[in-house]
Amino acid sequence: MKSYTRKICLSPLAAVLMTALMVSGSALAQEKKASAGGHQADITPAEQNYLGAPSPLATEPMHQTSNPKAPPMTQAEFDKARQIYFERCAGCHGVLRKGATGKPLTPDITVEKGTEYLKVFIGYGSPAGMPNWLTSGEFDEKTVDLMARYIQHDPPTPPEFSLEDMEKSRKEYIPVAKRPTKKMNNYNLNNLFSVTLRDAGEVALIDGDTKQIINIIKTGYAVHISRMSASGRYLYVIGRDARLNLIDLWMEKPDNVAEMKVGLEARSVETSKFKGWEDKIAIAGTYWPPQFVLMDGDTLKPKKIVATRGMTVDNEYHPEPRVAAIVASHQKPEFLVNAKETGKIWMVDYTDLTNLKLKQLDAAKFLHDGGFDSTRRYFLTAANSSDKIAVVDTKESKMAAVIPVGKIPHPGRGANFNHPKFGPVWATSGLGDESIAIIGTDPKGHKANAWKVVQSLKGQGGGSLFIKTHPKSTNLWVDTTLNPDAKISQSVAVFDIKDLSKPPQIIDIAACAGLKDDGAKRVVQPEYNQKGDEVWFSVWSAKNKESALVVVDDKTRSCKTVIKDPKLITPTGKFNVHNTQHDVY
Repeated sequence: MKSYTRKICLSPLAAVLMTALMVSGSALAQEKKASAGGHQADITPAEQNYLGAPSPLATEPMHQTSNPKAPPMTQAEFDKARQIYFERCAGCHGVLRKGATGKPLTPDITVEKGTEYLKVFIGYGSPAGMPNWLTSGEFDEKTVDLMARYIQHDPPTPPEFSLEDMEKSRKEYIPVAKRPTKKMNNYNLNNLFSVTLRDAGEVALIDGDTKQIINIIKTGYAVHISRMSASGRYLYVIGRDARLNLIDLWMEKPDNVAEMKVGLEARSVETSKFKGWEDKIAIAGTYWPPQFVLMDGDTLKPKKIVATRGMTVDNEYHPEPRVAAIVASHQKPEFLVNAKETGKIWMVDYTDLTNLKLKQLDAAKFLHDGGFDSTRRYFLTAANSSDKIAVVDTKESKMAAVIPVGKIPHPGRGANFNHPKFGPVWATSGLGDESIAIIGTDPKGHKANAWKVVQSLKGQGGGSLFIKTHPKSTNLWVDTTLNPDAKISQSVAVFDIKDLSKPPQIIDIAACAGLKDDGAKRVVQPEYNQKGDEVWFSVWSAKNKESALVVVDDKTRSCKTVIKDPKLITPTGKFNVHNTQHDVY
């Protein structure tokens, strides 16, 4: 979303209302924090872009109820407003408008406010972080009026998604009995990269040694992550539209062997990694419906659904806790599942899917992404809108700490390294400010430093999505993909782990790509190769613009290779098979 403002002509009523809001000290003008997320008033353009990502629910058929107190709308108006809501608003306010990182917008609140009040709220924003949709130029006055009327109606309800629905959608292209019994290709699978082609609804499999594209595979829209089975044979990718694809890397030409819809909107998938359970169980979590499903690892046959609806960590009921990150424990046959809005971390014992054993840990609200420490015992995960990192001891099945950090931490899986002063640490960057938090992770060898921010680095600015290093590297790479300054979003900061007192070197990755057109050229997600001597970056432009992958020599910090191809449409996430399989980051 654009953050600039422009001069407009206010209607007399809007002018009166604006004056009233400014002078009377109303709750809208005076509030300092959003009631649900605790967001500070100075919400950044990067956060707006991040939270306002469109939902695949925009085109789903939904049950609509009628509120007799709401202003009239035609069916065409309602359908248009519903699409706009799910494309622009649901990320903050929730599918059912019950509130998430943004305020609740249910009719019991909005009808009382009235259309004209809501038009001002939508058009001019609020100090708590509501974007100024009219003055920014994103909406015109008719659209503002449309949305003000829409949010006074009862929210339409998307359909649920059952085991039967999943099974009906499941396709097994190659049955297990007909799949290879050994690897049938000569690719170095350990150095294979799965690259998300976001707007094409595909992933590119790229040979990390030769930099050649092996195959472009049809998947769901905007693949969020790629995850490896414990054996390194199967690649699981899940799109935002909740389409889950299973790719067999042993085939002569790796390709889909099965797929299934696990819901209507999703972000996460993982597979069992504990000894004796390799490749046997897969799990996928959905944003809608708010639930997760366990399935057979080699066929995707769904076995068990668990709903995440329930109480938050501060004892309020939430109807749609979206499932964010899922990781597989290395200590026990368990999955750890983040329920975003409730702030609960579910520990799911997968040894008996019929009589499932579940345990919930209280962390902090708005759980998102995270990863393990270097020992793979502790899971560190961002409660991003609470500005905290939660730490789970997966061996003892308990919370180890909840640590305040910078604004809106977004680590990806984070970065593990040995700090020259503080010993083993894990680091996160964030969306909300330039701070990079370094947290001690060794409660035995460095007890005084454990579960504390031992050092805070200053990066280029807010809008960071990923931070990365490698056990064989002394570099710490930080992107700033969503920063509104093009110079910052097209470059990365790299710190010298041996001397973190030095300012970072800034490298213009977009310039390395040498793209000819005027695309956004946002640089996203450093990802190492297996050896740890190369770092791959996506240079991400629009669907109709040229994009590229840039490979940087980690030792010299110089551009080494540029991978360009017309088929590389909006490349974003990249996942090296070996590093993803073994939780190396």
